[in-house]
Amino acid sequence: MVEYLEFLEALSQNNNREWFAAHKEQYKACDSRLKAFAAKLINGIAAFDPSVAGLTVADCTYRIYRDIRFSHDKSPYKTWSGVFVAPHGKKAGYAGYYVHFEPTGCFIYAGSHCPEPVVLRSIREEILDNGDNMVAAIERSNGFTLYTENSLKRTPKDFPAGYKYDALLRLKDFGVEKPLDAALLKDEDALLRSVLEDLRSIHPLVEILNRAINYAYEEMV
Repeated sequence: MVEYLEFLEALSQNNNREWFAAHKEQYKACDSRLKAFAAKLINGIAAFDPSVAGLTVADCTYRIYRDIRFSHDKSPYKTWSGVFVAPHGKKAGYAGYYVHFEPTGCFIYAGSHCPEPVVLRSIREEILDNGDNMVAAIERSNGFTLYTENSLKRTPKDFPAGYKYDALLRLKDFGVEKPLDAALLKDEDALLRSVLEDLRSIHPLVEILNRAINYAYEEMV
């Protein structure tokens, strides 16, 4: 992935259509390697989480082109790339497993990002009912830590103040993260093995979250 990161770094300094067109073949080569990695990642995750079996690379990867219609930033291209493996694909709203590649920092993430209000409420109810097991799943993982950047300042309405896992109730995204060792980026086979080992360790948390998300979707029917 080193070559892709180098491409993304150059793109961040030259984020315009003319430069991208001149380096389109370099991008295609990098994108092809990312998609090959994504295919192996999907199969590897499916070995311990059958709910993602059958997903395609397109279900789990993102276009490099930015949607600039409603953005003040008119840069046409993303300067990061990622793979998100979750039941029914990246747009289905389920918790899953994410690998992020960016020159400023690469990491892995597992959980639910930007859940719909009804889904977030169901996750919070799961925290009340099953907080001990959720915390234990994080503690038993391979060094994942809770993602806390998007949190409320107070306990959400209709949930008890003073609950021992109040910090979890205040989360607006429920996920955990871990930085990627930069040395692994030089060897894609080693990277894949390490990422799969780490994601396998956090699978129990993803399973709990998706149970809560399924409850929410069943209520919406």
